[in-house]
Amino acid sequence: MTGFRRGVRLGVDVGKARMGVARCDPDGMLAVPVETVPRDDRSIARLVELAAEHEPVEIVVGLPLNMRGDDTPSTQDARDFAAELATAQAAPVRMVDERLSTVSAHTALRQSGRSQKGSRSIVDQVAAVVLLQHAVDTEKQTGVAPGIAVRTGLE
Repeated sequence: MTGFRRGVRLGVDVGKARMGVARCDPDGMLAVPVETVPRDDRSIARLVELAAEHEPVEIVVGLPLNMRGDDTPSTQDARDFAAELATAQAAPVRMVDERLSTVSAHTALRQSGRSQKGSRSIVDQVAAVVLLQHAVDTEKQTGVAPGIAVRTGLE
């Protein structure tokens, strides 16, 4: 595990209606679902509570890009959300390319025998697991923190 920074991480898949949250163990072996957080006026407060509970070394937020790597209508929303989260709590926040995380989540759920309709309540959590596991695996392989650090303006 050359260059892997040990510690729990939280992963957040930001959506318009709700967000999936996942966490990994301190050694980054396995990302697991935590909960689905409604996207409303309490979203940031709930993530701050989860950060206080899990004490992550960082929070990984998905950066929605299209298949060419360009911004999508959701990209700025995710950036704004990540900046607000970075300002609201102490853990560093990094944005990581989330291309295919939701597609991978739907595929995994379908392969496990769940219907699309029956998976709606957990697909966001599974997408957060896919995003976080990819970020942790990337750091283990490269020795470099994945994605882009979110600046809070407070530094």
